[in-house]
Amino acid sequence: MEVKNNIILNHDEINHKIRRIAFQIYETNVNENEVILAGIEGNGYIFAKKLKTVLQKISDLHVILCKVSIDKKNPWLDIKTSLTKEDYKNKSLVLVDDVLNSGTTLIYGVKHFLDVPLKQFKTAVLVNRNHKKYPVKADFKGISLSTSLQEHVYINLEGKVFEAFLK
Repeated sequence: MEVKNNIILNHDEINHKIRRIAFQIYETNVNENEVILAGIEGNGYIFAKKLKTVLQKISDLHVILCKVSIDKKNPWLDIKTSLTKEDYKNKSLVLVDDVLNSGTTLIYGVKHFLDVPLKQFKTAVLVNRNHKKYPVKADFKGISLSTSLQEHVYINLEGKVFEAFLK
C-alpha cells in the first residue's frame, strides 16, 4: 500500500508565510539597524535565506546570514556557526529552522547563542508541531499543527515548487 503525502502548505502558501514572518521580524526590529538570521543548516538555513531576501525588499535593515551547524542526532555536541561570537555580540538575532518538532534542535541552538550577550533573541519556524519535550517556543511561525508522533513533516524549499507535506 502506498502512503499518500498530505500537503500542508503549497508553494503560494509557503511564500505567503515567508513574507508574513519577514514582516513580523521587521516590526520587531524596526528600531534596529541590523538583524542576524541564524539558520540551522539544511532547510533552516534555506528558510533564513528566503527571509533575508524578503526583508531586504521590505525594509532598510542590514540582514546578516549565519549558518548554524548542529548534529541533530547529538545536539549537545559542539555547535558551529559561520559567524564568530564577536559578530553577533549585542545584536538582534533570530534563530531560524524549518520545523519545530520536539524542540531539541532549537533548545540547543538557543543555548549556544546564550553564551554571548544579545540585544534581542527570537526564534522563527515555518511549521510548529506540538510535540515538545523542551520548554522552547517559536516567536514567529508559519503554521501550527497537531500531528501524531508517527507522522513526519517534510519541507521542500528548493527548486521551482516549494511544499510542506505530512507523511
